[in-house]
Amino acid sequence: MEIVISFAVIAVVLFIAAFIAKRRFGLLGLALAAGSILSGIWEYDAGLVASLLGVPNGPVAASAVSAVIVILPAGVLLFHGDIYKSLIGRIVGASLFTLLATTFLIEPLAHVLMPQGFGADVFRWLLNNKNMIIGVGLIVAIIDLFLTKPAHLAIRHHRH
Repeated sequence: MEIVISFAVIAVVLFIAAFIAKRRFGLLGLALAAGSILSGIWEYDAGLVASLLGVPNGPVAASAVSAVIVILPAGVLLFHGDIYKSLIGRIVGASLFTLLATTFLIEPLAHVLMPQGFGADVFRWLLNNKNMIIGVGLIVAIIDLFLTKPAHLAIRHHRH
């Protein structure tokens, strides 16, 4: 049950952050993918840096560092980029971001949280369908990028 509560708290924080920031899902979704790749590349080195900074070394610290690396690129982009203008867009975008982010965080947090009871069933379902959720989420993120209208630039008239 503790894994359900932990993921629920993480999901609520991510949803609120994305909802308040109003940022479009496309760029945030691709930033999560970049963070996941960086986490895989830097997991060992980041753990060493964290231990040099005084964070105790162990599976909890390694999972926390890995989770932070996954979320960091999207967290930075919460302050930059295109925004949703409608409330429905904000809700849908924040929901998609939350689902994709928690799916990316399943792997790092699985080493720390031991699912039991109902939480184990939910965790197993997410873990079994992780690749499908991430694949569909990234396709939707790319589609969202194509649906973004470019900013209107001032028309420049050149005099000859």
